[in-house]
Amino acid sequence: MAEPPPFVPVRIAVLTVSDSRTLAEDRSGRTLVERLTAAGHVLAARALLRDEQAEITAQLRAWIADPAIDAVISTGGTGLTGRDVTVEAHEEVYEKAIPAFGTLFTMLSFGKIGTSAIQSRACAGVAGGTYLFALPGSPGACRDAWDEILVHQFDLRHRPCNFVEIMQRLEEHRRGG
Repeated sequence: MAEPPPFVPVRIAVLTVSDSRTLAEDRSGRTLVERLTAAGHVLAARALLRDEQAEITAQLRAWIADPAIDAVISTGGTGLTGRDVTVEAHEEVYEKAIPAFGTLFTMLSFGKIGTSAIQSRACAGVAGGTYLFALPGSPGACRDAWDEILVHQFDLRHRPCNFVEIMQRLEEHRRGG
């Protein structure tokens, strides 16, 4: 039997989107930071922004351009109200969407909160070789997304496939390969 591949830490930035919280009060962002570092990954950056699409888009673009960041997880702003613009900011920068992430997250949420899961617009995509995930702003949603999906997809040892094993290939269209 083949030896499993070694664990490879992923460099992850965490963005909280909120008009009312500060970093000190940010339980959702703290939940993500605690979980990703406990899993052996690196917190590459952390920020809190207001629900302003231009600000969110600018931060996403800056982190996409940063070679020290492999993935961005945002929390907050994925609902249906007029101020919830995180999904629109994410979609503005995606080169490729990962629609199955939102579907899988909704399936997991339905098992916990029933039909209220319909109000979440969790989404994911890839841009500039960086994975991007937009999660709801509750600590429970962040726990569910991390514990049920992301911890596995950010682990090279997860089979049959995972995000880490294809990270180096996300930009192959730009390199002609």
